[in-house]
Amino acid sequence: MKNGKLNLLRAIQNITAGVVYSLAGWTALGIVLNVTPTSAFAAVPAVAASQQAKAKPVVKTNKPARKVARRSVKAHKAVASTKARKARHLVYRRGVYAHRSGIRKVMFTPAPLSFGRASGLHKVPDSLALRSTVAYVIDQNTNQLLYEKNSNAVLPIASITKLMTAMVVLDANLPLDEVLQVTNEDRDMEKGTHSRLSVSSRLTRDDMLHIALMASENRAAAALSRYYPGGRPAFIAAMNEKARQLGMTETHFSNSTGLSSQNVSTARDLAKMVNAAYQYPLIRQFSTDVSHTVYTGKQTLAYHTTNALVRNLVWQIGVQKTGFINEAGECLVMQTTVSDRPVIMVFLDSSGKYSRFGDAQRIRTWINKNDMQHMTSADVNTTDLLN
Repeated sequence: MKNGKLNLLRAIQNITAGVVYSLAGWTALGIVLNVTPTSAFAAVPAVAASQQAKAKPVVKTNKPARKVARRSVKAHKAVASTKARKARHLVYRRGVYAHRSGIRKVMFTPAPLSFGRASGLHKVPDSLALRSTVAYVIDQNTNQLLYEKNSNAVLPIASITKLMTAMVVLDANLPLDEVLQVTNEDRDMEKGTHSRLSVSSRLTRDDMLHIALMASENRAAAALSRYYPGGRPAFIAAMNEKARQLGMTETHFSNSTGLSSQNVSTARDLAKMVNAAYQYPLIRQFSTDVSHTVYTGKQTLAYHTTNALVRNLVWQIGVQKTGFINEAGECLVMQTTVSDRPVIMVFLDSSGKYSRFGDAQRIRTWINKNDMQHMTSADVNTTDLLN
């Protein structure tokens, strides 16, 4: 009985001691945290409340704090905008075009091979490492062959066509001051190329001829053929008849602009055409002008030459014409003077926009250095490449 009472007293003492020690502990914690024991007992619910506060932001009325918040929002937006711009740039480089209304995929396909390259003509080596697959250079006075490369290959000639267009127009003795109007019939329906001459533009025949030769304006050349007596079919027939008269046996024209790949010729035939065009003073003047301004009835347009060599005072160019369509590549023909001798140069199917001019410079340098000695490309059978 005494043992039971003793055990009970010991149990009560232990419980009392535990409570005292707990109160002492919480009191010490309150001193450190500057809270009362009562608030200390509320510590556990406070932890749960702090977790809820993280999930649901508390609106603060402190003005400086609001300013800091605004700054942080602006900084976040700036970073997001920079990341967005970088993302758009990266997406674009992967072949996707970033449009205002969203992202639109664009199919990037390489340009089709020209007829000359598809036939393997670019594989024919030459001593000057020209970028043009076809080259032909002769002395204008004696017809002496100075340089040749694939000169018998029949290829599209692009806007070189416009030299023949100009000769046919001038041969007809039509009034140069007659006003011609651009219509829908003059638009390029085959390739959809752009023109600065809008439909209903009105220019004199003189101005049409000028910008067709100097700046290769396609709608001007198209309008010139439409205003020919008998219309466009008669004009194309006259072009082919003129080619026959000049002995251009491998040449055919199907339009006046050169946008059709059916306008074909050889470098040897084109040398004959350049020599014939040189006999027309107006063609010499218009094709070698650097710039020309026209009034269309709506606005004034300033045109510039398509031949960079015309602006180079080192070159003495009597007549020239450039051309390009995918099927023909970059082309250039011209009459110029080198080492005090007139020469005719023909370059077809060059691989770059400026490489045809580079080829002309290489030929000029070579002629000056070698005193007009005859040089041809390597002895390669190009007939097999064309079949």
